[in-house]
Amino acid sequence: MTRAVWVKADDSVGDWEARRDRVTAALEAGADWVLVDEADVERVRELGEINVAAFRTDGDVSLIDDAEDESQTARPDAAIVGKNGEGDGTVDLPGDFSGSADLSTLRRDRPVAGGAYVRILDEGYEAFAEAAARDGEYTIVIGEDWTIIPLENLIARIGEETDLIAGVTSAADARTAFETLELGADAVLIDSDDPTEIRRTVEIRDESDRESLDLEWATVTSVEQIGSADRVCVDTGSLFGDDEGMLVGSMSRGLVFVHAETADSPYVESRPFRVNAGAVHAYVRTPGGRTKYLSELQSGDQVQVVDRSGKTRESIVGRVKIERRPMFRVAVETEGGDRIETLLQNAETVSVATRDGRTAVTELAVGDELLLYHEETARHFGEPVDEQIIEK
Repeated sequence: MTRAVWVKADDSVGDWEARRDRVTAALEAGADWVLVDEADVERVRELGEINVAAFRTDGDVSLIDDAEDESQTARPDAAIVGKNGEGDGTVDLPGDFSGSADLSTLRRDRPVAGGAYVRILDEGYEAFAEAAARDGEYTIVIGEDWTIIPLENLIARIGEETDLIAGVTSAADARTAFETLELGADAVLIDSDDPTEIRRTVEIRDESDRESLDLEWATVTSVEQIGSADRVCVDTGSLFGDDEGMLVGSMSRGLVFVHAETADSPYVESRPFRVNAGAVHAYVRTPGGRTKYLSELQSGDQVQVVDRSGKTRESIVGRVKIERRPMFRVAVETEGGDRIETLLQNAETVSVATRDGRTAVTELAVGDELLLYHEETARHFGEPVDEQIIEK
């Protein structure tokens, strides 16, 4: 599941300056959507690229419904009902939802996606949110004096019918919403003036979407100098932590953890944005469980960064350096008896993760235990496939 962060920036926030500050914070943090009033859509478009959802004005005059209006600045990406209506309690809920003005508007033909904004004041509003979810691509639910139970109910009942968006006021609340019932809300709508809370909410979104890998130890069976080959350094646009690196290897089923060049060295200055990843033929793991050949990487590509505990994140390739260098062939054997190999440059600055900690490949010895990611699968064009492929 891909999570999303919405930022609330309608007139309940304050004047245009206050609303603009929230939109700017959303843009700078990397949020996915802003929720504004229809009158602000064009001004938001002028600030930057972001998905814009707008509370509807009266249906008879709304730009959302005006099929003649071709303006891409005035028209939002999604139209939201419920503000100053039944959804937020301004108008009483009808006993029979078939007579609902909000739902009638939501069901109307429109040129953009639709959704509902519902404050969960009691069980009747839970039922109203369920009814709206059947007709809207997005269902925003705002808890009042609720516990987590109403959100659990809605996730269980409408999780597959709509994108369920939980209203929150802090990053901590966002984490809870993303983790509820393990499945979690599809998105959160954060209502906060604090740019730090908005940025942290986006970080939590990213964390919730990332893989967590089960790394294992394998025993080194040989370290052999084999001559020179074309070696690839992957320079990323972000800094690595001391316990981070990339997963690379000659065999797609077994990728070795290679540390980034974050450690101080008497030979060269550290390069905390770089992984000296091996020879051009080797695989490197990329987001989404895919792999690429090191030779294929170029500026702008995404690679997967992993730490020793298996937590992952994404990083953008800024530059790839390919140079001819002397190499080691490192062979290891997993507990299950699978033999894995890779080529790494014969250099003191290239380090792998062993039981003893960070170890330069020049100090690696038979019997050392080396960290790697192992999976029982073959690959075709970087995608895992269910077929037998022999790698040796």
